[in-house]
Amino acid sequence: MKVFESIPTKEPVSELLKDINSPEDLRKLHASDMPKLADELREFLLYSVGKTGGHFGAGLGVVELTLALHYKFDTPFDRIVWDVGHQTYPHKILTGRRDEMESMRQNNGLAPFPVRSESEFDTFGVGHSSTSISAALGMITAAEKKNEKRHVTAVIGDGAMTAGMAYEALAHAGSIDKNLLVILNDNQMSISENVGGLRNYLTRVWASKTYNRIRESGKSVLTYLPGAKEFVRKAEIHAKGMIAPGSLFEELGFEYFGPVDGHDSKNLINILENLKYIQGPKFLHVITTKGKGFAPAENDPVGFHAINKIKQEDIPSSDKKKSTLPSYSKIFGEWLSYKAGLDEKLVAVTPAMGEGSGMIEFSKRFPDKYFDVAIAEQHSVTFAAGLACEGMKPVVAIYSTFLQRAYDQLIHDVALQNLDILFAIDRAGLVGLDGATHQGAFDLSFLRCIPNMTIMSPSDEDMAWKMFNTGYDHRGPVAVRYPRGTGMGIAYIENGETIEIGKSKTILHSDQNDVIILSFGNLLGSAVEVGKKLNCRVVDMRFIKPLDEKLLQEISGNYQLIVTLEDNVIAGGAGSAVNETLLALNSTSKILNLGLPDEFIEHGDQDQQKTLNGLDENGVEKSILEKLKSI
Repeated sequence: MKVFESIPTKEPVSELLKDINSPEDLRKLHASDMPKLADELREFLLYSVGKTGGHFGAGLGVVELTLALHYKFDTPFDRIVWDVGHQTYPHKILTGRRDEMESMRQNNGLAPFPVRSESEFDTFGVGHSSTSISAALGMITAAEKKNEKRHVTAVIGDGAMTAGMAYEALAHAGSIDKNLLVILNDNQMSISENVGGLRNYLTRVWASKTYNRIRESGKSVLTYLPGAKEFVRKAEIHAKGMIAPGSLFEELGFEYFGPVDGHDSKNLINILENLKYIQGPKFLHVITTKGKGFAPAENDPVGFHAINKIKQEDIPSSDKKKSTLPSYSKIFGEWLSYKAGLDEKLVAVTPAMGEGSGMIEFSKRFPDKYFDVAIAEQHSVTFAAGLACEGMKPVVAIYSTFLQRAYDQLIHDVALQNLDILFAIDRAGLVGLDGATHQGAFDLSFLRCIPNMTIMSPSDEDMAWKMFNTGYDHRGPVAVRYPRGTGMGIAYIENGETIEIGKSKTILHSDQNDVIILSFGNLLGSAVEVGKKLNCRVVDMRFIKPLDEKLLQEISGNYQLIVTLEDNVIAGGAGSAVNETLLALNSTSKILNLGLPDEFIEHGDQDQQKTLNGLDENGVEKSILEKLKSI
């Protein structure tokens, strides 16, 4: 296997990959060609991700597995369901999208995750983890109902196996005995010492037709001996368990095979060939190395989970200057350490988002206060609820899109009991390149309808710091939601200053009463620029719940047009909250709600997404002027 020390800047020349436009082309090759093709595929993956940025560590680790799956199964008739999607770049390259890889994550380009509308080989749309086994089980069940003799395989990573949903699906699959193959892509190397000749030999034996014919014959005989069949089943499980970590999966009703070396193409192909003929639920445990074949990624799999575009010299100088500003995530991390030094009751909880949420320094300084519960959003919220019940002060750091997965826990376990928990909701609004599965477009809508919730959204860095203080000091559940990336460049002071709950602030005054803009969150910059052009009042609303009702009473009927501006969907968002209040006040003012439309926002640059959705300065001005013309 070739090991690359750097990312190619010129498109690599290939002998085999250039002729692979579909898995059908792949299956024309000899199995002995797979190692060479794997090297070419890795090199092309490095090159293409270097051009576009994106996830590539996981993809490098499943090159051989991806080749083996498409080589031995008749895709797309046979289904492969990928979990999360970070590992699917090699899959996209092999399924007719090689020449489009440079459009990855760009507007109107390839999506960063599997999308059903993009390719018939993308059998299930993913972005959030731990869904593959459930979806695959549904597919094989449907195939059996329709008498379609297809194979269905779910490929799930060890990180995704920390979520309860994966085990719910495993338990169901084992109980209904469907012909499903689950492959665990284990790249943590916690049991790497088990990979070797003996392990591969045992797996080949367990997966062989001869072994399973003998095994099934034995089951038939034992059927006539009461209790003997169950005794032998358990004995077999425990015998395997002595030398393989498969007892859990066997107990759930799966036949366990592995662990095997996920970078041995020949062995993987042989095992998959055998598994095709074994009926019932099967679990193949594959050991891979994240970033395999790229030395820097092998040495730092976390740092090279994803990369930005390699050609930094092409980035305009203004963007370089902006990148020196602290991100909201960094500000949150600094605040967390600051507050933890003052309050011994503070504990921080995150479902596998510590690095992205800016918590690494905090985790080092206060390891006894830091709880990363892995990809288990539901558990993270109820775990925090338990901490709060016993007098601790939990801060839950979670992305907007992933909080959706813990909605019942948020309502039932936190808000209903009015527990004292601060939710630091990162990646709110438009997230950019990760696309529809990761946009934080709905949190205001699903949060503001929950009783006892207080919801804030900062317009700049200084306000974010003060809101963290305010939310932490407030009694009851509080959400502070903030965007991905940097703010307006407003300096913040590390102190304990707070703001008044439910109080807005006028940022730009006007001597006219034609238009007032009520801005919620990080779109304040656009609002101010438009306010200057159109000579209208601009208010930083700060709070979505409770709203500044005193302000709304003041402006109701006194302005020709009241404009609300937010980076949440318009339906049920902050603007809707304003509408409800003004309706109760019998306001005669016209209202214009600006926000995200009733559709899923695809991948692209954050600023570009703002422009396309009319939330940049020009778009806001245009919408206001058009509305004024219609009045």
